[in-house]
Amino acid sequence: MAVPKIGLIVVGDEILSGLRQDKHIPAVIERLSARGLHLSWVQMVGDDREFLTDTLRRSFASDHIVLSCGGIGGTPDDHTRQAAAQALGRPIVRHSGAVELIRQRCEESGQPMDEFRLRMADFPEGATLIPNPFNRIAGFTVGQHHFVPGFPVMAWPMIEWVLDTLYIEYHHQELEYKRALLLFNTPEARITPVMELLETAFPDCKLYSLPSVGDNKMARHIELGVKARGGIEKKEVVTTAFNELLKILETMQCKVELIV
Repeated sequence: MAVPKIGLIVVGDEILSGLRQDKHIPAVIERLSARGLHLSWVQMVGDDREFLTDTLRRSFASDHIVLSCGGIGGTPDDHTRQAAAQALGRPIVRHSGAVELIRQRCEESGQPMDEFRLRMADFPEGATLIPNPFNRIAGFTVGQHHFVPGFPVMAWPMIEWVLDTLYIEYHHQELEYKRALLLFNTPEARITPVMELLETAFPDCKLYSLPSVGDNKMARHIELGVKARGGIEKKEVVTTAFNELLKILETMQCKVELIV
């Protein structure tokens, strides 16, 4: 079963200005990894409705699963619901199920059920609800796009619900296999042809290079690895490609240390 690419959109001027540090990227990676899933791309967008609309129009045109955090409140700087509707060419409608959840929340908290709160029940036509275990104020799904608040205490359990309710058939369908080593005192330019050669010979694999200038504990080095995603058959391919890499590095008289 082919697993769609998964993307993350983080919305908010406060992230881009540095007023707040993003926590969503590592949290989403962690939750995906626990389910054998992988994050393919991330985009950070400010509170700019036109730019957010353009961003969503492009992602709606893909077959990707997209998680979006932030901008679904009811204040003037929250544009995500309107941008999603504009990107789809759909009207904004008030969702009766979301209204009922807001009513329950207002009763529990003793707050008035005013127009400001009811705005948070306005979604693009055809949207379905994502339950919010923290305060009942729902997020929403349109197609394979899933919109949750920017608050981590709400967003992360809502994302878990999306992954475990809507995409459980993709869990652990595409595992990642990796073998890696540390390559010492060798410039990247020297190993680039080797990487290109092996990617041509083993098209199911990707080679990666993570250079480090070193420190007082370890000399200058490169983490050099082979990885592939898919079924158990990919493990053998990675092992074969990695063994070939080791042979080439040995002929080059490179100093290496196996790590994975």
